[in-house]
Amino acid sequence: MSPTTKPVPRLTCLTAPLLKPLACVVVVVAALAGVAAAAADSGPSGLPLPRFVSLRADEVNLRAGPGTQYPVEWVYRRRLLPVEIVAEHHNWRRIRDWQGDQGWVHHSLLIGRRSVLITGEMAEVRATREPGSRRVARVEPGVTGMLLTCPDPGPYCRVRFGRTEGWLARSAFWGSYPGEIVR
Repeated sequence: MSPTTKPVPRLTCLTAPLLKPLACVVVVVAALAGVAAAAADSGPSGLPLPRFVSLRADEVNLRAGPGTQYPVEWVYRRRLLPVEIVAEHHNWRRIRDWQGDQGWVHHSLLIGRRSVLITGEMAEVRATREPGSRRVARVEPGVTGMLLTCPDPGPYCRVRFGRTEGWLARSAFWGSYPGEIVR
């Protein structure tokens, strides 16, 4: 199962014969409520909201609204900067950056490849997920890298900065949700 799909609930009714019709109705209503809730968590594209993506281009205009008729409020000048899509309107995506600023960009300026941005203090990339493992790199705040995987809800994800790969604490970067599994 990919990280963007949700399981479809299975409908089964295993109860006593007299209670079976009522139990099936309850199960069906509960299942439909779950499907409706899952649909509410996705945008017109069918992809989940919110979700992390990266900027595709070296220069991306952040607009006040979903269209070229709206003024440019900000210009990002950093390819592969992680941003969070929080809303969709046709081909436009409302994004939020690591500082909380929000605005609209055309979907063609975003890619699904996941990236990370080091926040806070100097971060240490480790050889394994063990906190005391060998340090393979130190990364300064503001540096971006690629998010390779977060194989479980634990505190570490595998990342790449240039040619260096290793494990980084989720608390050291912006670009994934707490407990999110990224494959």
